[in-house]
Amino acid sequence: MSTRDAIEHALRAWNQHETNRGAAPVIDFDFHPTTQEPLAPTDRLTTYLRLTDLLSNSTEPALTQRVTADLTYLRALLGEHLPLREYIHATQGCPAAGWPPDYVTDIGETARRAVEDRGIAWGVNTVTDLAAAEGPLDPRSAPDAIRAAATDLEPSVRRLTGTDADYELSIETADVDAYWSYWLDGAGPRVRLRLNTRHASYTKVQARQFALHEVLGHGLQSASIAARCATDDVPWVRLLSVHGPQQVLLEGLAQAMPLFITPDDPALIARVRLDHYTQLVRAELHLAINSGTPISECAGHARTRVPWWTNDQIANLLTDRSTNPLLRTYMWAYAAGIDWFTNLADHAEPTAIDTVLHAAYRAPLTPTELQQLWPQGPAIGGPGSSMSSIQPYMVTGPNG
Repeated sequence: MSTRDAIEHALRAWNQHETNRGAAPVIDFDFHPTTQEPLAPTDRLTTYLRLTDLLSNSTEPALTQRVTADLTYLRALLGEHLPLREYIHATQGCPAAGWPPDYVTDIGETARRAVEDRGIAWGVNTVTDLAAAEGPLDPRSAPDAIRAAATDLEPSVRRLTGTDADYELSIETADVDAYWSYWLDGAGPRVRLRLNTRHASYTKVQARQFALHEVLGHGLQSASIAARCATDDVPWVRLLSVHGPQQVLLEGLAQAMPLFITPDDPALIARVRLDHYTQLVRAELHLAINSGTPISECAGHARTRVPWWTNDQIANLLTDRSTNPLLRTYMWAYAAGIDWFTNLADHAEPTAIDTVLHAAYRAPLTPTELQQLWPQGPAIGGPGSSMSSIQPYMVTGPNG
């Protein structure tokens, strides 16, 4: 058995253990599903010892980076609490350097102008007013609206990414007390989208946004990578885990997709600009709460930066990014990814964009590989923040 196959064998057995005990799965998309009987579950400590041994015998950089991510996350599950920067670099494959406060403020001003161009004021009611202007959807009609939007946008995504892979989409609803509103997983060409009705909101614009993000971003992208795995003996692990170093690519491109596919749709572009800003604010809080900044300062900063966030949203954000081993690493990928891909859309030459997007639908690229494809791009994970603690920067709005 090759080292890659032995790693996959160990991860499948570990995944079986986690799902059997009702914990979060380790495998979120299977690029190379097997028809064999499920493996006997393997506990965390035994998996740790197996992966440690495999790491010592690995000479392939792609395998070494992936197993390092798995071991680091597994150590967190077993009780270790590594410093945030060390933890994220080992798992997501990029620094947790952060962005200067003035840069976050500038991105916020761009977001404010985008929503105000839609006739929406910046303040405590921004998101509510934006949803009303976009045309609310009954939750029962959301799956059909997302399917219709995906069908309409799919030819453009295929042209831009160069993929001809097939995929089979199923959409389910769930009612879960969790941070996520939408979640996609699957195996091979089979893609499952779950809508969390407890937290998801539905508008006509969001139907297009999530068709691009979940279905044509994560779904078609994963099916395309799986199609390559069916024909090529690829050098990397053929199992997707959100604690691994491909998440910057996956979450970044999915969030920024409207900038590439529908640049002339102001409603969708406003959503991307707003997401870019709020993800950077979340990153500020991610760094702050993990560096010992008091809760009161974190909460005050969140309210200043994003006035429509509720106490419950702020509390969940701080908890998830400090105490949950999976979210403490995975959530960083959203800010790191959307910042890099937004800059790619806004500043790169068309040939660079074409190169990155074609490559992104063939392999689970790491942050290092993304930067090699566009060396002129910004530092993934931020250039570093001058903040030693939370400071009262804010996006003022027209009357501020």
